[in-house]
Amino acid sequence: MLVVMKAQATPEEIQAVCDHIVQLGFRPHPLPGAQRTAIGITGNQGEANRGNLESLSGVAEVIRVSKAYKLASRDVKEEDTVVRFAGSNASIGGRDLAVIAGPCSIETREQAFAIAAEVAAGGAQFFRGGAYKPRTSPYAFQGLGLEALKIMAEIREKFGLRIVTEALDSESLELVAEWADVIQIGARNMQNFSLLKKAGKQRKPVLIKRGMSATLEEFLMAAEYVMSEGNYEVILCERGVRTFTDHTRNTLDLSIVPALRHVSHLPILVDPSHGTGRRDSVLPMARAAVAAGADGVIVEVHNHPESALSDGPQSLYPAQFATMMTEIEKIAPVVGRHLTRGVSVSAAAGQ
Repeated sequence: MLVVMKAQATPEEIQAVCDHIVQLGFRPHPLPGAQRTAIGITGNQGEANRGNLESLSGVAEVIRVSKAYKLASRDVKEEDTVVRFAGSNASIGGRDLAVIAGPCSIETREQAFAIAAEVAAGGAQFFRGGAYKPRTSPYAFQGLGLEALKIMAEIREKFGLRIVTEALDSESLELVAEWADVIQIGARNMQNFSLLKKAGKQRKPVLIKRGMSATLEEFLMAAEYVMSEGNYEVILCERGVRTFTDHTRNTLDLSIVPALRHVSHLPILVDPSHGTGRRDSVLPMARAAVAAGADGVIVEVHNHPESALSDGPQSLYPAQFATMMTEIEKIAPVVGRHLTRGVSVSAAAGQ
């Protein structure tokens, strides 16, 4: 169910409707829009009493939402969601393209700072780096944990980059929420419903990567788990699905970008690094992602990828990252977008 408030509805009227929904034993989810506020209702097994709700002051109409992913649907919120970050020009969604870049794993402080300087100079607004790494082999590098989170916090302070990193479980989720700006839920955890609900209780943006064989609806239902707990700042990320192809690590499904834009208001990013697993494919697929309407890209960059502890073959050299930024900056206006460069190294050094 969805309660659509009148354009002139007051905050007091909106709160009164939310209070009434709580009294009915359900949960209200107010989602302000440019023209009006919509209030999603969850927890009801059938339809709530429409007549009682429509009689409340400030209510325009009450409609039934047929989609399983209610809060992520455009039925609830017509306008695109834009996730903003206080104190910076960084945002995800809207007209500006978001660029998230950095190494697969934080290996040392020196390595992380060297790469951060390069991606900041190239114009990224966000720094990505793995502190906790889900690896196929139990003997592979698993990440530096809390030490890596502290290193990335220093990078944010020096370069002005917002930090994106993955949480694997409840313990790491608490630490990532404390130290980072965006909590990433990886492809392997896209349907870890307990972790998604706990991420929804945090008040930090949550970036969800598409599972290796997830359908569009399953992808959006993962977002719904987070949003149902009251966290509406959810970012989707296409990172490739597993198919029969053997010329790339995964099959990057760019067709999901316009498909998601049609049914959901949530921002959608594309990860051409994991999507292809090949350095020589990252740049062309990043260009294609922007042309397809993605809200930004997340790419892996390493100053010495030949000796990287993880994902070296798909990591861009810093010079290739700079080229990518120039290329997508030229494509952006064609599709009505703009690339806002992040804080430069010289500017960050003067903070």
